[in-house]
This record gives sequence, structure tokens and C-alpha cells, in this order.
Amino acid sequence: MKTLNKTATVADLRNNFRKVSSWLANGQTVIITRRGRDFAELIPKITAKKTFKMPDFCAQAKKIWGDRPPLTMEQVREMKEFELEGQEG
Repeated sequence: MKTLNKTATVADLRNNFRKVSSWLANGQTVIITRRGRDFAELIPKITAKKTFKMPDFCAQAKKIWGDRPPLTMEQVREMKEFELEGQEG
């Protein structure tokens, strides 16, 4: 696998650090130059990616509403009409 290298000057580190740090975050090695010569090399730290666990929506709904049956479409329609009547004034 070919490693993608980017080049930045010492001034870039000072003035455009957000751009340089995004390169590192994307796994790219950054060569730092000073007066046109290679000065240093920044290598991204390899870390394990965090996994995202989806919430259990069914369990949350049961915790909030218990065993109450869900609203029917007719009940939702009636509530919507009631709210719209109140807005008309």
C-alpha cells in the first residue's frame, strides 16, 4: 500500500494547522520543510476506530410509553385537526 505524503512548511504549521492536522487525521504523513529543505516528518498515530452502537429505540419507547398501544392514524389526524383549529384563532 502506497503511503500518501503531503508537504507543509514551518509557516504552514503555524498559520494553517487545521489543514495540516486534517491530513494527519486522514492517515497521511506530512513532510515539514524549512527553507526549502526537509526538516521533519509527522506520522499519524494509528488508533483503533471507535464503533458506534445504535440505540435500542424499541426499548426506549417501551420505557417511555410502557405497554400503551400506539396511536392510530385516525387519532393522529384528529390531533392535527385540533391543533390547526387552535392556530386559526
